Amino acid sequence: MTVVLKGVGAPKTVLITGVSRGLGRALALELAKRGHAIIGFARSQEKIQGLLAELPSDDPAPSSSPSKHLIIQADIRSDTSIKELARLVVETRRVPDIIVNNAGTINKNNKIWEVPAEEFDTVIDTNIKGVANILRHFLPLMIEKKQGIIVNMSSGWGRSAAAEVAPYCASKWAIEGLTRSVAKELPPGVAVVALSPGVINTELLASCFGSSSALYQTPESWAPKAATFILNLTVEDNGASLTV
Repeated sequence: MTVVLKGVGAPKTVLITGVSRGLGRALALELAKRGHAIIGFARSQEKIQGLLAELPSDDPAPSSSPSKHLIIQADIRSDTSIKELARLVVETRRVPDIIVNNAGTINKNNKIWEVPAEEFDTVIDTNIKGVANILRHFLPLMIEKKQGIIVNMSSGWGRSAAAEVAPYCASKWAIEGLTRSVAKELPPGVAVVALSPGVINTELLASCFGSSSALYQTPESWAPKAATFILNLTVEDNGASLTV
């Protein structure tokens, strides 16, 4: 009998959005440590450089060989930018096996009539349209390859509600609905799930909970469990709403 360790297998190429901080950064480092190739998108060039400095070094190779990891400054709210990045991924033969739509933002605690229009738009443009941009340009690549798993990061507030975070709740409920609908459109071999990470001590949580966010686990302690969970997703999970 062959024993297969969970989360252990052939190296995969994993695309993660929002790798400059929080869950995305911790997950990228954990997966890279396990030998997987990371494609990472983030808006902050400074934080990208910090991440690159911490990613495990590539195996010794000629200077003409491409780097194992590809970390790029990008704004997922820009459809044009994501289209160009998808083209780059194809040209460098890095079509991902797994995509984690992690990038997200939240409004400052406020009643809906006191949330400025610009702030509401930022939440929607990042949390919903950003995911749609990734799906628009990367799903066809997975479909052509006839395999792939997409993880849309949701939230407990995509399955429940709380006062003063209505824009964020609306965006995560949208992710749940988007995921279930897209799941019905996918051909065999490709799957999409909505994944709630649980309650983690991130900057996003601190904006809501204040100092009490420190009572919850850190992204670094969350990442090993999350990485194993994500690596073990299969097409049988298509359309599911899951929690790490």
